[in-house]
Amino acid sequence: MAEKKSSPGATLAGLSLVGAGLAHFVAPQLFESMTKPAFPRDTDRHIKTNGTIETALGVGLLIPKTRKLAAVGGLGYIAYLGVNAARNK
Repeated sequence: MAEKKSSPGATLAGLSLVGAGLAHFVAPQLFESMTKPAFPRDTDRHIKTNGTIETALGVGLLIPKTRKLAAVGGLGYIAYLGVNAARNK
């Protein structure tokens, strides 16, 4: 089986997501104002959950073998955020 090659775009997206995900733990206050409308109850827990998901998706994008799965997971994550934002409007 041929080895999958790394793509500069996927690498940049992966590193960006990992950075954003880890930032949820380093500076959670930066995410409170955008997280609270979608997750008004237990916002701090959801900030950490979102940080974990974003970090995992970013790592998935960095690994060529898991890139497609991470992309599908990213679409699911966007849907999850959208549904919660709409539900708590």
